[in-house]
Amino acid sequence: MAATSFSAIEHALQNQPVGSLQIRVAAICGLIQMCDGYDVGSIGWAVPSLTHAWQVAPSAFALAFLWSNIGVMAGALLAGPIGDRFGRKPLLMMSVTLFGIASLASAIAPSLDFLAATRFFTGAGIAGGFAGTVALTGDYTPQRLRAMIIMLTFTGAPLGGFVGGQVVALMLSKGFGWPIIFIIGGVFPLVILVVTALWLPESPRLLAARASLAPRHRALLQRLAITQAAAESRVIDVAHGNPLRLLFSDGFLRQTTLLWIIFFCSLLNIFLFIFWLPEILHLTGMTPAEAAFASSLYALGGILAVLYLGWAIDRFGARSLAVHFATGIVFIALLALVGMPYVAVLVVVFLCGLTVLGSQTGLNGTCGKLYPARMRTSGYGMATGVGRLGGIAAAPLGGFLLAGGLPPTQVFLCACVFAAIAAVATALLILPGSLPKAVAAVEVT
Repeated sequence: MAATSFSAIEHALQNQPVGSLQIRVAAICGLIQMCDGYDVGSIGWAVPSLTHAWQVAPSAFALAFLWSNIGVMAGALLAGPIGDRFGRKPLLMMSVTLFGIASLASAIAPSLDFLAATRFFTGAGIAGGFAGTVALTGDYTPQRLRAMIIMLTFTGAPLGGFVGGQVVALMLSKGFGWPIIFIIGGVFPLVILVVTALWLPESPRLLAARASLAPRHRALLQRLAITQAAAESRVIDVAHGNPLRLLFSDGFLRQTTLLWIIFFCSLLNIFLFIFWLPEILHLTGMTPAEAAFASSLYALGGILAVLYLGWAIDRFGARSLAVHFATGIVFIALLALVGMPYVAVLVVVFLCGLTVLGSQTGLNGTCGKLYPARMRTSGYGMATGVGRLGGIAAAPLGGFLLAGGLPPTQVFLCACVFAAIAAVATALLILPGSLPKAVAAVEVT
């Protein structure tokens, strides 16, 4: 696509330097992702303790897992239109507030039904956080580095899972009960809410499209080399009309369909591990604290994938992500089929996180690179919403396999099939730079 076809605003944003402003946006979005990563993992960490406290079978917690993912799906479907039409920052503030309060409510849950209800609202908030951070980071990132920086931001989620797992393991070993898991998961987001309100800027595209601006917003646009004269031209890549319709027009039908398939398979595997790995390890003989510690290494693997996968996607396109999905099949099969000592289990769990969770982080970066700005929140939000059907399926699937008498670790065998489907579909994706002319044309004005 020709750079000369961009408006002055779009040219400035697509080629902006990476300085303190861009780093601040990515860092705050990373903190929001940490909250998300902790809260996603919190229910799995709590199950080994709750099975004893409430005297219920592990498979019964499929209900809480199910409603958590239904909440994420509902939140993801709402997040796209809100973020693309009304602003990324309002979306993020609403989301952080929602999952912070809902997590605190989980700490006082008297029953499984009450816990399932609070996890629904936690999930809805998490979805808005995911979609908003992808879009806002993309708006403050040059095209050449977009996948890598979005991936860096998304390391916040597995970092929250890893650090959270360590903290939870310590707290449980010191005698704290399961409510501490949700108390931590509620307080931290509310602290980040203050940081977001004070220091996170709104999308420069949405600011430039406004008829009148506050002085601080004018100064921010000037910092990005967007002059008032350029802004007055209003030739900006923002949503006009229904952003969801754009996902199936202008040559994006194939891309969107493939992306939804990949998200479904990837998130099914992600949540099969997140929801059931702590309890499965507990059933193999680990204490709740040991299971939480081992599960946290899964998140650590997802963090380290960013050291190479974002660069590979920016450099070689979706093929590198396809190889990453395929490699995960090997480590999943090892965990499912091979009896191993404790240390070896820790290593294989780490490698599963590297390839399964790391591939999802790479997929987030790919999605942020695939869609233009006017449909970026909707594109990611819808992909996440459809993908959460996979997460919804992971809850009863794991419970059904466990209740059916399958050896605990073999529950993960089904993940090999979905990893293979994700690998094939990813190989068929075409990222900007190699898009057909009909598709590439939608980027220009």
